Amino acid sequence: MAKIIVIVEKLKDWNSYYPVEQLMTPQDYLVNWDEKHRAPKDSERIKIVNLCRNFKYLSNGYYCSLLAEARGHSVIPSIKTINELSHSFFYHLQTRDLDESIQSAFKGQAATPDPICITIYFGKTEKEVLGDVARQIFDLFPAPILHVEFQWDTKWQIHTIRPGSINTLSETDEDVFAASVDEYADKIWRKPKTTRKKYYYDMAILHNPQDPMPPSDKKALQNFIKAGKDQDVLIELIEKKDYTRIAEFDALFIRETTSLDNHTYRFAKKAESEGLVTVDDSMSILRCTNKIYMQNLLDSNQIHSPKTLVISKDYPEHLEEASASIGFPMVIKIPDGAFSKGVFKVADMAELRKTTDDLFKKTALLIAQEFFYTDFDWRIGTFNNRVIYACKYYMTKGHWQIYDHAKKMKKGVKVGEAETFPTSKVPKNVISTALKLSNLVGDSLYGVDLKEKNGKAYVIEINDNPNIDHNVEDAIVGMDLYHNIIQEFVRRIEAKR
Repeated sequence: MAKIIVIVEKLKDWNSYYPVEQLMTPQDYLVNWDEKHRAPKDSERIKIVNLCRNFKYLSNGYYCSLLAEARGHSVIPSIKTINELSHSFFYHLQTRDLDESIQSAFKGQAATPDPICITIYFGKTEKEVLGDVARQIFDLFPAPILHVEFQWDTKWQIHTIRPGSINTLSETDEDVFAASVDEYADKIWRKPKTTRKKYYYDMAILHNPQDPMPPSDKKALQNFIKAGKDQDVLIELIEKKDYTRIAEFDALFIRETTSLDNHTYRFAKKAESEGLVTVDDSMSILRCTNKIYMQNLLDSNQIHSPKTLVISKDYPEHLEEASASIGFPMVIKIPDGAFSKGVFKVADMAELRKTTDDLFKKTALLIAQEFFYTDFDWRIGTFNNRVIYACKYYMTKGHWQIYDHAKKMKKGVKVGEAETFPTSKVPKNVISTALKLSNLVGDSLYGVDLKEKNGKAYVIEINDNPNIDHNVEDAIVGMDLYHNIIQEFVRRIEAKR
């Protein structure tokens, strides 16, 4: 658990709020800090809530965040956030992706020359329709108080974002701030109930209860929680909305479909910046989710894979080259697809042109690959460069892929059968090829998909967030699979300490 230290410019700035044990002025933290006397216990981290009156360059507020990072303390706002909020260019650049959310929130709002202003307290705002936008702004620029101004210019858009100060709040604002800061830090500075067992480590599992194809089903998630308790690790299921709570934990386990352009990658980056053991880590997500990177890795290390070409929308002749060297039928893949999404089989040149014309509207590069059909793919699960399970994933009946997105079922898409094997029953070249690739990518949790043909193992892809489902991947070793994974988390946490 983390120990909270609140820094205020003057102690009277906190008079309106519930007393906290660790309340300091900038002078206390910057000049009078005694590491020997304020060092936390082994199981604690220090979290700094910097509530100085301003964060201008070389001000007290700036120096408190700067020294917090130098001392290895987790701090809000960080120097990165302070610097980004000091220049409109930086925060306008980062908030471009919020446009759709902003237009949705302002739907029905008449155009007006007057700006609309909100205040965000630890990701919360009183203006309910802008709640989601407020949370996303806080995710980008974590700061205790943010004043945001929206203006109309052909559409509603962010005009300014600036940090606020508690000494300027009205009595009404103070009530809102107090509730927000209490919610933000609730699990950190509230004492646990005496009846609650105190676990040595805290771990978060990020999941999406609405995901029709989650990496782990409900029973598997409960098995992780049980395995954690057996090893003195308290595991809590968290969701996208819990981004601001990451610093409460010692480890983050992502059990949600990952992508570079969604919140899972931001969660990984945030957890790493807070010093958490993170699986999957951001570098693994970056490497595994892009098939173009992966194909180059396979080629440069002489690892067998189906015949593959990278085709560019800027070079129409690439289609002719693919036709000549690969032939038909051919498989076209988007660079960052998952669960068989973004994978298309084309039968001839006309279909190839039509498919690539559509896909090139969203991506500059595509993968063209030979059609390499087998009845099943091997899935070899590895963690810390060790095999932890082995499965056969069979193609959906009457289809050439494991997932048939054209056939919707009541509980999602149609999926082929799976069969789990002891590793001793898996061909040695399949195991060795899977380990060779996973070692090249990193030491995180991976699922390597391979096909066998003519005595050789061919890599199809490597997944940074492989399935671990009840009665599938755990069918051979049962709870040992979950215990082994949690045990590795514990080993990594203790290695960090």
